Amino acid sequence: MDWNLYRCGRAGHLTYAPDEPHIREHLSARSASSVLWRCVRCGTFVPGEPGDAGPTSAAPVVRRGKEIRSEVILRVFAVERIIRFVLFGILAYVIWRFGYHQASIDKTFNKEIPLLRAPFRVLGYNVNRSHFVGLIRHALTLKPSTIRLIAAAAGAFAIIELIEGVGLWLAKRWGEYFAAVVTSIGLPYEIYDMWVKFTYFRLTAFIINLGLVLYLVLTKRLFGVRGGKRAYEVRLRSESVIDEAMRAAESAKRAADGASARSPAAAGPGAPGSAEPAQST
Repeated sequence: MDWNLYRCGRAGHLTYAPDEPHIREHLSARSASSVLWRCVRCGTFVPGEPGDAGPTSAAPVVRRGKEIRSEVILRVFAVERIIRFVLFGILAYVIWRFGYHQASIDKTFNKEIPLLRAPFRVLGYNVNRSHFVGLIRHALTLKPSTIRLIAAAAGAFAIIELIEGVGLWLAKRWGEYFAAVVTSIGLPYEIYDMWVKFTYFRLTAFIINLGLVLYLVLTKRLFGVRGGKRAYEVRLRSESVIDEAMRAAESAKRAADGASARSPAAAGPGAPGSAEPAQST
């Protein structure tokens, strides 16, 4: 799959006109009806005025190829983070509302729980020993201030997930750092959680989060790994269409200089290969 064409098909082509004429000529062409400019992402020549212009040093750093594929992968993680934001946001709201109606819920629970004992006892299930019922009883004994504190913690976690999801979706470097740090902080707890009670679901979640951290650190060169941000940007520029045009312009210049050095005119009168004989004294 050509990821460059995929992105240009969705977001449109990007064209840039360098101020340097010798580089500009490698990014433009002329048709019978208009001037064509080469897209700096997919390399296709498209008609019309360039999208932007300026010195080559100010040319935009465009993600291409594997970097576009990487953005798609990160957006999968971003969707998962957004889902977490929605779930924990709902949980925070429910807990917050529970804190204000705790008394009425307690009264209703104590009234209805005896009615559930008989039918469940027929099925061989003791409601009084239910872990879930025990959690409800424990929650009803909490102070309203404690319940609101739990709701605030759930809300804060939801906001963190939202920030992480937005940063990954936009493929911003601050979002990649934020996701790497936040996910890394949660890894020790996930290890402890598996040690207390191992489940394949917890193992899968741990592997996914660990994979995300390693993927971000290694491929995006975070925290100075593999040369850090500078090496990352150098690699992006080295793979760009503009950098390719610069190399072509430099190669053409060297070829022209070499041809000029080999020409008879450059050799001077009387030199080997010169058409004009040297004057005798």
